[in-house]
Amino acid sequence: MKRICVIDGQGGGIGAAIIKALKTRCGESIEIWALGTNAVATAQMLRAGANRGSTGENPVVRNVGIVDAVLGPVSITWPNAMKGEVTPRMAEAICSSAALKILVALHHENMVLVGSSREPLPHLIETMINEQIKEVFRDV
Repeated sequence: MKRICVIDGQGGGIGAAIIKALKTRCGESIEIWALGTNAVATAQMLRAGANRGSTGENPVVRNVGIVDAVLGPVSITWPNAMKGEVTPRMAEAICSSAALKILVALHHENMVLVGSSREPLPHLIETMINEQIKEVFRDV
């Protein structure tokens, strides 16, 4: 069974939307771990259907190395993003992980990603699930 971790912070809305889409597309053929930068984000992702959840820097650092894929907004790879919730240690662990990273490029931080789409979040998540997850994990 493939293990996918979804990382989010602040209100957890992006992570929850990703998890709902994953559950709809893959059902129980994958195990989803919700890793929140705060308790509210983790709770939202657990309500959305994650199999496990944990909160804070240490769970992110310890678990990104033992999953098959990491999903979330691109800002989880930026130190001090999400109003400081993403610590430098978290960002380093995520980027250094051997797991596949499938990230949604949102334009909320003081950062512009040239070449990225300005599609609404539901469209980006649909592309993430229906194209990237399907392509990488053909057996789910």
